[in-house]
Parts: sequence; structure tokens; C-alpha cells
Amino acid sequence: MLRDDLNEYLIAPDPHRPGLTRKVRGTDENGQNSEISVVEERPLTIFLNGQEIVTAMTIGDYPEYLALGFLANQGMLAVDETVTAVDFDEELETVVVRTDGETTYEEKLKKKTRTSGCAVGTVFGDMMEGLDGLSLPVTDVRTSWLYSLANKINRTPSLYLEAGAIHGTVLCKEDRPLVYMEDVGRHNAVDKIAGWMLSEGESGSDKILYTTGRLTSEMVIKCAHMGIPALVSRSGFTAWGVDIANQVDLTLIGRMRGQRFTCLSGEHRLVRDATPSHVADEHKRNRRKGSVG
Repeated sequence: MLRDDLNEYLIAPDPHRPGLTRKVRGTDENGQNSEISVVEERPLTIFLNGQEIVTAMTIGDYPEYLALGFLANQGMLAVDETVTAVDFDEELETVVVRTDGETTYEEKLKKKTRTSGCAVGTVFGDMMEGLDGLSLPVTDVRTSWLYSLANKINRTPSLYLEAGAIHGTVLCKEDRPLVYMEDVGRHNAVDKIAGWMLSEGESGSDKILYTTGRLTSEMVIKCAHMGIPALVSRSGFTAWGVDIANQVDLTLIGRMRGQRFTCLSGEHRLVRDATPSHVADEHKRNRRKGSVG
């Protein structure tokens, strides 16, 4: 469960952790020799009981959370199903999630739909399955929290600032970032958050999900299934993502850069308690994917 002291991240990126990046030599536009850090990619195969489900391309950290979150966000873990073990084999690059239920998803996987997620993508049988009748809590989202979160997250040491070419997702409570996950696929980063929440028994009802990725249909669906009423991004929207957000009454905020943001769903949750002109602009070094100028 969450600690009483929420001033520090519960989980934060470690950009210098061995194995997540490596140095690569090359030349720049002037033909000068250079050396930069690049993010590693490796396969991770996820099993549910005895059935192979999917192989994801990932940076390799928090594989147990990624597997749990992926299965939960795909609807492959029933509400009344108990996870009995999560076994990671680093040598075989596999995670086996074991439950007290029976895995019978062959037909569902044959009829899968690939959405616009990067890396492994997101697999849905019926993309809207489980959303009918879903009711997200109506909790305030203060604009002062959004500005504070953006500032804190953008200044957090991360793989993005170290090497780029990566997405970040942060679980937040009010203006406090709690769990910060990164991966080559934006959906992988979200699944890691979902896996952490499932492992800790943590509710999404009073949380905000912040992401650097674009707000597409599967990002909105995952956030809704996680029970989180507000989804915020530095990037833009797709029309279907906006439609689904409106259907499930999720507050959807994109293009969050410096003093600016756009809300296309769930405006009734917003409490505009901060004057944009009083918000400091982003430092150039901390501008993430999707920023301008």
C-alpha cells in the first residue's frame, strides 16, 4: 500500500541501472566521432498458466509488473481469479503468471485486433468489452496539480533524459507523482503501472495517470479498466480515444506543455485554481516528446 510519506516516488526510474542502456559509437553531422547512450530492447514472453500469450519488446525492468498488468488490461484475469505466483526466468526471458483459474483464451487470441500501440501493441477481442456500464469516480482534478506534476515529472532523472527513444507513464495522487515507469512502448509503461497496482491492491479512484504517449483508444481503455478517472498526456489525441473517454466519462487532457493543455472530455472534474500566466515555462533540456518551440 502507499506510504504515509508521499513526497518521494515509491518507484522512480534509475537511468544508470546496468543493462538498460549501452554506449554506441558513431559520427555526427560534421563527421566527428561521438558516443551516445541508447536504450536496450529485449523480448519478454508472457505465459498465463501453461499457455503462451504474447512476446513483448521491452527494456527489461519490472517484468513481473509488466506481465500482470498486460494480462489484467487484456481482460485475461477474471475479477474472481486469484494470482498464485508470478515467476520470472531471466535466462529464458519469460514470465509465467499462475492463477487458480483455467486459461481458455485460444479463440479470443485468434480473433485479436491490433491497435495503434507501439512495440507489442495491444490485443483486444472486443475492444469495448467490459466498458458498458463502467462508472469512473467523479473526483476533482485541480489545474494546480497538473502544472505541479508536469514540472516534477519533467525534472525527474530518467532514461528519457539519459538516452531518449522511450516513453514514460506516472501514477499520481493529487500533485504527487508516485510510481514512474518507462519503456520503449507507451502501453508497456502503462501495463507496468497496472501490474504494480494489482500487486499492491491499490485503487485508481483517487489517482491521475500521466503519460508521454498519444491518447489513442487503447490508452483510454486501459486507464478506464484501471479505474483511474483522469488521463493526462504531453501528446495529442485520436478521435476514437476521445469518443471512448466521453463514453466512460474519463477526464482526458492532452498537449500538456508548460502553461498549456487541452481537455476534450470530463471537463466537469476540472477545478481551475491556477492561473496559466503564473506557471513557469519548461526548461529546454526537460522538454519531452510532443513539446514545441
